[in-house]
Amino acid sequence: MSENQNLKVALLLGGTSPEREVSKSSSLSIYKALKNLGYQIKLVDPAYGKNQPDNEDDFFGEKDFTKTSNRNYVEAINSSLFDDVDIAFLGLHGKWGEDGTIQSLLELRGIKYTGSDVLSSSMSMDKIMSKILFQHYGIATPRWITADSKKLNVEEIKNKIEREIGYPCVIKPNDQGSTVGLTICKSEEGLNDAIQLALKFSDKVLIEEYIAGHEVTVGILDNKALPVLEIKPKHGIYDYECKYTHGMSEYEVPANLPEEVKAELQRQALKAFEALECSVYGRIDFRLSEDFKTYCLEVNTLPGMTSTSLVPKMCKAVGISFEELIDKIIKLSL
Repeated sequence: MSENQNLKVALLLGGTSPEREVSKSSSLSIYKALKNLGYQIKLVDPAYGKNQPDNEDDFFGEKDFTKTSNRNYVEAINSSLFDDVDIAFLGLHGKWGEDGTIQSLLELRGIKYTGSDVLSSSMSMDKIMSKILFQHYGIATPRWITADSKKLNVEEIKNKIEREIGYPCVIKPNDQGSTVGLTICKSEEGLNDAIQLALKFSDKVLIEEYIAGHEVTVGILDNKALPVLEIKPKHGIYDYECKYTHGMSEYEVPANLPEEVKAELQRQALKAFEALECSVYGRIDFRLSEDFKTYCLEVNTLPGMTSTSLVPKMCKAVGISFEELIDKIIKLSL
């Protein structure tokens, strides 16, 4: 505890992505843990630039303290806010947090930060690039096609789906998290609306085969796989509401699956983590078919840290408390 008092941690939270509120919720849990661990803490919402709140509660409130802007990120990182900071703890989610942007700005200032580096963060946020790398390294992933806002041809996409994927299929933005903009299409009837929704959040759309079966995930901490966790959402799909509303999902950790299946999921998770050259910690999401075939969906380099989040649940299953997890992330990143 005493050594922690000598370290100043800048907790970066909020941001400008559609996951701003999720980030605030995650960061409140992280903030409380940092306080209990004895760290010096500086709260910074890069979306506010140099004009940061004086009152801690204003960082976490539903109402924004002042106008947010993407431009403010550069102003905030280049300001005196970080002059005496030892490490930045990234409590951001989504664009500008998980895509390598904030990481590159911090590196230009010579500031250490938690989690994966610029390249790994940007690759993991780019779902299409991740899937190409999964395929290259022999990690099974659902079949997919892509759509681009600059050359959108819905009729051609319909034909490709029928030929290569079939229905139902999953349509989602290429570079968002928390299932923002995601739709499951059971037929071509809602296809155009689903594509247009995804394009509100990204210039590229990923259209993926739907794998019926289990929703599972594996956390990684210090290059070791945590126990497999199965998610049983009320909606049948782990959507935004099921992720962030108490009682909308059940969680089973360790998952009640055959031991050899769990071992394979952990092996595939580490393989995916290493394929994207990630470091410190992360979470790898899978679909598991009814006959227990694994399909890797994506790597999360800044997984959620709310009270309903998954990595803390997996850590708890092996005796690592939330505070110990936060402390480990900082120590490993340093």
